[in-house]
Parts: sequence; C-alpha cells; structure tokens
Amino acid sequence: MVPTADEVSVSGQYDIVIVGAGPGGYAAALYGAAAGLSIAMVEKEKVGGTCLHRGCIPAKEFLETATVFRTVAGAKEFGVQSSQPTVDFSVSLDRKRKVVEQLFRGLSGLLRQRKVTIVPGTGQLLADRRVRVTADDGTITELTGSHVVLASGSVPRTIPGFDPDGTTVLTSDEVLDLAAVPPSAVVIGGGAIGCEFASMMADLGSQVTLLEVAPTLLPGCDPDVAEVVAKSFRRRGIDVRTGVSVHGHERRERGTSVLLGEGERIDADVVVVSVGRRPLSDGLVADGTGVEVDARGFVVVDEWMRTGHDKVFAIGDLVATPQLAHVAFAEGILVIKQILEEPAVPVDYAKVPWCIYCHPEAAFTGLTEQAARDAGYDVVVQKDPYGGNGRARILGETEGLVKVICERGADGRAGRVLGVHMVGPWVTEQLGQAYLSVNWEATPDEIAQYIQPHPTLSEAFGETVLALTGRGLHVG
Repeated sequence: MVPTADEVSVSGQYDIVIVGAGPGGYAAALYGAAAGLSIAMVEKEKVGGTCLHRGCIPAKEFLETATVFRTVAGAKEFGVQSSQPTVDFSVSLDRKRKVVEQLFRGLSGLLRQRKVTIVPGTGQLLADRRVRVTADDGTITELTGSHVVLASGSVPRTIPGFDPDGTTVLTSDEVLDLAAVPPSAVVIGGGAIGCEFASMMADLGSQVTLLEVAPTLLPGCDPDVAEVVAKSFRRRGIDVRTGVSVHGHERRERGTSVLLGEGERIDADVVVVSVGRRPLSDGLVADGTGVEVDARGFVVVDEWMRTGHDKVFAIGDLVATPQLAHVAFAEGILVIKQILEEPAVPVDYAKVPWCIYCHPEAAFTGLTEQAARDAGYDVVVQKDPYGGNGRARILGETEGLVKVICERGADGRAGRVLGVHMVGPWVTEQLGQAYLSVNWEATPDEIAQYIQPHPTLSEAFGETVLALTGRGLHVG
C-alpha cells in the first residue's frame, strides 16, 4: 500500500516535488527516480489518478465486457451454438475493481522500489518552490523542491441544468460505478468519451440516445471516420442526433426527461454528461509564485512545459494540450530530461496518436484531409476499406477503412505522409506504424518496404500505402 504521512519523511530538500500522481505525475516520478533524483509526490487520493481509477482503465474494462457480449451473441455465425447471453453487470464491476486494484498495487510497488516519497494530501504551490500539503485530518506539511512539477489533472465538466447527482445525472465518474446497465440513457456529448459510453451501454442492452451540438460525431476526427462510426451506431439502434442542444431536464417518477429545442423531450432512466474535462487548478497556485493560470483554469506553459517560473513546470490535463494519458507521460519525461540537462524535444501535438475505443474503434495521427488542405498542402489521398481484408473477414468485422493523406510531391506522386486515419476492428492496436510514419515524415515509397504479416488487420495500412506508390495489389 502507499505509505501514509506518518510513515514517510517529508523534511528537507527534494530534487523534485510533484503535485499529482496521475499519468503525468507518476511518469515524471518513475523516470526521474530511475535517474537517481530524490522525488516527493503529493496525492490527495490514490496514485494512478483519473486514468487508472475513474477513466481509461475502468472504461475500457466495461468496453471489453461489451465486446465479449457481442462475441457470444454472434457465436452462431461461427458454428458455436449458445443461448442468448445476459449480463450480470455486478460481475463486470467486480472485475473492473480487481483490474484497477492490481494495477494500483503494481504502480505503488514501483514507486516504493524507486524510493519515491508519497505525501498524502492536497498540494498548493507557494513562493520559492515550496509546496504546502494539507492532509485530510488538517495536518499541514511543507515541502521544498529544487524543481516543482504541477500535475493535478482534471475533473469532468458539467453543463447548466445538469448537476450530477450520482443516480439520474451522471458524469464519467459515476457511470464507471454503475451496478447495473440502465434500461435507457441519454448521452450528452458525441466526443470520444460520449461515444465510448454510448457504444458500451447500447451493446449491453440499453436504449441509447446520443446528443452532440456539433454537426457530426467525434469533432476533430476525419469526417470519413466519423461517418463510419455514426452509421454503425444507427445500425445498432443508437439514436444519434447531431447539431442539437439541450436546455435542462425535468425529473419523472423514474428517470428524467431531457429538454431539447422546440419543446421536444427525451425520456430516459439516466443522463450521462460527457462534455469534456476541466483542469483541476482551483487553489493550486498561491500568489507570488510566478505561475499564471488563465481564464479557463489552465496553467500557462511554453513548449517545454515551463511556467513563468523557470524551475516550475506543469503537465497533463492541467495545461491546454490534448487531454490524453500518453501525452501526459510524454510531457512528464520531457520535463525530467530538461532537469537532468539531457537532450530533449518538445511534444509535437499535431502528430500525437489518438485512440477511441467505441465499436467500431477509431484511431488517428497527424492532419485530417481538410486540415491539410487548410494548411496549404496539395494532397494525395488514398482509402482502403476493411471489407477486402482477409483477417477482418475472418473476424466478421468488416466495417471501417484506412485513410492516408500525403503531401503531393513535385513529380505529382504521393510524398511524405501527413496523416493516417483508421476506423474498424482493433485499429487502436494498429496505429503504431502509422504514428512512426507520420512522425518520421516517411513517404509511401519508404513505408511500402515494410513487410506486413499475412493475414493481419495491419495489412490494410500496408495496402493503402502501396496503392499510393501507384502499384497497389488489391487497392486501385
């Protein structure tokens, strides 16, 4: 278990004091401790943060429950005879807790092994790189670091008229503690989190309405990808409504009625508010620190994650960069490399990998087709549907496509890869080679040298790239 305040030494000077033990904070701690730095990390709850306890890990565990349910329900297509499956969601909930606990214990053990001091409580940055820690019992401890890293994370955003109550109006925090799948649900927000929840609940038998104020689902995704997801959702019975806004809700004897424009209402047992997350910066920074917090609550940093004080850094959801755990990892490592005076390169946010775990999955890196054109590129675009992929046919998962956007070279042929966008089976596990291609500014002629194992889903990327050389095998 993580040591308590009574069990740790919090006196003296540390090389680094980290406020927050989520992905950014613990990545910085583990990376720095591996290099021999003395590190104290302040955490008011459990190490692992939102990602481990109320976000990435538990959400994907429930999505895996949905995948298993779909697999069993479709088993007869493979000659496997079984009765129609049912879901005991309490078992999935227990499994989620077990997975989280195992990962929590593993992370706690790593931090102990590397001699990272965990100080329980809420941290506040004071002047002169001092951090005041207030424990649950009111005890106050003060730490000092040669450097300070702020990594306090984020909390779910809410919208007016939808105050979370934990039973009828839920945020992502409460959804992940549901004891049963609700018969019906309205999901407000068609971004990554909203689509994942809508997909999971619909697969497990809930009647889902998905509301998004933007014209399409998954704003920021390439439209070809978003359209595949939207069509799949509608085919599976999800009522997808885009370009709509909500105006509150009225409670009923059971559940509530969500109010839309022109007097329309949608009855549901629960409402899931998935409209993004806000930085957890309230009370984090005292006066006189040199650290600026903007009007939206984000800590202001430069490309090196440095605040207005040259020895105070901020990372993760606390800053206005993509709110992704792996981005926080990268930012934490970037900070430690600078403290160690090692060669470092700022994170290129235009090329980070994005993964969305709904069914079908979506994943992308780099520019969308429209973003590339808006940036002034003359582009060459190639798309390859999964319907022609042998492994996808074997799996019975043929929805989706791979789309590659390239800069047109002087000879008119496809040059460096600007963006790769995927939607379909297990694309979150296939994005790696696309990410390398975009970040190394590789060309289709170079990538076509990759030998793709057969039969695999990843062949779809290889086929798409090969077609861009002008000599595709199965793709024109």
